[in-house]
Amino acid sequence: MIIVRCKDCNREIASTNKTQTCGCPNMMTVKGDGVTALDLSRVIMVNSTQKEQKNVLSSSDLAYQEARRQRKVRKLDFEVR
Repeated sequence: MIIVRCKDCNREIASTNKTQTCGCPNMMTVKGDGVTALDLSRVIMVNSTQKEQKNVLSSSDLAYQEARRQRKVRKLDFEVR
């Protein structure tokens, strides 16, 4: 849950699943964990929560993907008859 304040109209909006706007010319919009506005420099984040990023891949999966990324492309030559 985040709480955002618009500097133009001083309205604070707490995030929910519904879209909420402040209604001033800056049109600050909050939905879920996203914030948009015409000018984001006129928006203050009062309270925000940070989500921890979990690594879904195991260490062996990451090693396989790294080895796969470093493979070279083989060029095949075909005879045209």
